[in-house]
Amino acid sequence: MKNKNLLLFRIITGLFSAMMLFSASMYFFNYDMVAATFTNLGFPTYIIYPLAIAKILGVIAIWSNKSAWLKEWAYAGFVFNTLLAASAHIGIEDGEFYAAVAGLTMVSISYFLDKKLAR
Repeated sequence: MKNKNLLLFRIITGLFSAMMLFSASMYFFNYDMVAATFTNLGFPTYIIYPLAIAKILGVIAIWSNKSAWLKEWAYAGFVFNTLLAASAHIGIEDGEFYAAVAGLTMVSISYFLDKKLAR
């Protein structure tokens, strides 16, 4: 059972990590489009680069087992990020909330599997 959970953890966390790294790369390499989206959502554009860096560092924290405390905060940050993204897209009714809901689902599953494997 543990091997099955480990495999599922790696798949879900890998997909979630790819999603976060892709969005961070979009923040760096397609800034104008991301800035327009942030403005449309009502967010300031000066948070784009720090958010991209935080996403990269969060992925590193989740995959490394250096600090359980840091891993907890990385998961918390991703939950806050995906919740805020989903609610912002729902709030302006642009129909683009599906990726955020998928991210929230994946980070939740990853977190609970990580806790299950740690026992």
